[in-house]
Amino acid sequence: MPPTKFTLFTFFTFIFFFSFSQTDDVYNALLVPAELKVKANAVVRFEKTTVEIQSIDEIKVTTKRITTVLNKYGNRHINAGEGYDDNTKIQDIEARVFDEMGDEIKKIKERDFIDVSAVSDFSIYEDNRVKYLKYTPINYPYTVEYTSEVVHKNTAFFPEWKPIDDYYVSVQHSEYEIINTAGISIKSKKANFDDFNIQEVSEHHFIAENINGVKYEAYTPELKSLLPRYRVALKTFSMVGVEGVNNNWNEFGKWMYDKLLTGTDNIPEERIAEVKQLTAGVDDKIERAKIIYKYMQDKTRYISIQVGIGGWKPMMADDVDKLGYADCKGLTNYTKALLEAVDVPSFYTVVYGGNGIRSIDNEFSAIEGNHVILCVPNEDENIFLECTSQTNPFGFIAGFTDDRDVLLVKPEGGEIVHTKVYEADDSVQKTMATINLDDTGGFTADVSIATTGFQYNLHEGIEKKTERDQKLHYQEYWDNINGLTIDNIAIENDKDNIIYQENVKLSSANYASKSGTRLIFQPNMFNKVTNIPPRYTERKLEFKIDRAFKDVDEFIIQLPENLKLEAMTEGKTIDNKFGKYEFKLEALEDNKIKYTRTYILNKGSYEKEDYKAFRDFRKQIVKHDKTKIVLIKD
Repeated sequence: MPPTKFTLFTFFTFIFFFSFSQTDDVYNALLVPAELKVKANAVVRFEKTTVEIQSIDEIKVTTKRITTVLNKYGNRHINAGEGYDDNTKIQDIEARVFDEMGDEIKKIKERDFIDVSAVSDFSIYEDNRVKYLKYTPINYPYTVEYTSEVVHKNTAFFPEWKPIDDYYVSVQHSEYEIINTAGISIKSKKANFDDFNIQEVSEHHFIAENINGVKYEAYTPELKSLLPRYRVALKTFSMVGVEGVNNNWNEFGKWMYDKLLTGTDNIPEERIAEVKQLTAGVDDKIERAKIIYKYMQDKTRYISIQVGIGGWKPMMADDVDKLGYADCKGLTNYTKALLEAVDVPSFYTVVYGGNGIRSIDNEFSAIEGNHVILCVPNEDENIFLECTSQTNPFGFIAGFTDDRDVLLVKPEGGEIVHTKVYEADDSVQKTMATINLDDTGGFTADVSIATTGFQYNLHEGIEKKTERDQKLHYQEYWDNINGLTIDNIAIENDKDNIIYQENVKLSSANYASKSGTRLIFQPNMFNKVTNIPPRYTERKLEFKIDRAFKDVDEFIIQLPENLKLEAMTEGKTIDNKFGKYEFKLEALEDNKIKYTRTYILNKGSYEKEDYKAFRDFRKQIVKHDKTKIVLIKD
């Protein structure tokens, strides 16, 4: 039978791989293709990851990676290290270092790798460690070949393939293959393959070649949303001996509820009696939830504890009650138990927490998330509680878990829902000021700043600073004012209405500039945009504005009696898809000037071709925030 096109392709592909992996060219830094050095601090010359599924509770991952480091910024991209614990065993780990010409200069055996605890700065205990290569080069460029073989007993965590996973790294050859000797059903998901040189050799076997490095650009979305990614999960898996089924989020959530949460929510009878007494006579369930949330905040504190079933099973609620501390899982589960005691239903919720907005993938069920919060359903609205915070207002999540898909873990199974989106009208900063200008260019002022939503999140916490640090904060916040003196500070954190109120008395002896008999000053003293996004000759990446906000400013400026207005613009309005900016200047009675300003920034995802228009929008705001008024002696 004559060979088919496929078998010929497979044959030649095999010959190419064999010759590529055996040649010494990949160790010689001088032979890195010139185009791969552009926008790169390191080049992955060759990488092969083989994942062998040996049983429902065992996978073996074999890695070979050859990386040429071009400069000191590329040192971190050699990726020579492995984590391990009682359920992850490093069977082999080794590295070799080559000079610029490809001659071997050092060999590193397992005993020479650094072996440290993987305990985080915020954790009191974690049951995993890491071995990694620490190599200090004498010259650049140099090349590192890293090989490892690791056996994992937790098959709920399955290695994914990201041929390029960071900025300023290019890839000459990256390969990923799954060998399923156990015959366990697999599900997978490709993302962003089309725009890159990726070949599918066979099912679950891919090669990527000659992928150029990516330069960081401002406002770029999360990099993994733009680059190739291959995700894999077993439909039947094991986590520390606890088996589960994972065809969809409903099944996966059901497994989590049954195997991770059930039996962990018992609290002492005296605690149940206490919280019932606290909420006695309170008919509204949300009001009862508020009382319980405050009770939990006053009683507990957050400490990370990553042990047990992959760090996913929460501490027993009665242990949290006794100790008064836990991690996000334990505190969330404890709060859930307290709410159940007063007949308020709630759901344990898995989320990606962070200032950047990252969602659980609603199309692909697998181990996801890095944080846990609590959902209290309220008719058509879900209220989310951050249980690790001792200060958060009830239901406030702006800045860390807002506007993203999360997984509710319910008794009947998992459900993907979206957390609260803080629109521009939800995240308002309103700055009011009365200003008395003197004829030498100085002024005194009473300034009031009220913030809500995401902007509340940016300001909250100033009241906890020392008086000295508060003054330093406002001097930095208003660094556009020369010789600024902070005379008095009064802050009110209204957690019930989630409004952060700052009242500041301040002065400056030389704000306005003199020119003969004239004084020239900028009326926008207290909320000036000064930063223009970077300019790119040719923007390469799409961009994203994660959060909307609205600034409203109103300043009343009292002029001295011996000065009158000589020149002042009326104002300006700019309105486009990125937002709206408007300011006005009005002459009032009694020798006063009123300055009003509104700046709205819309959230959204935009094509790279829109970036210039966005930058121009911001550039115009910076320009108009510097608008000047000219006064002349009467």
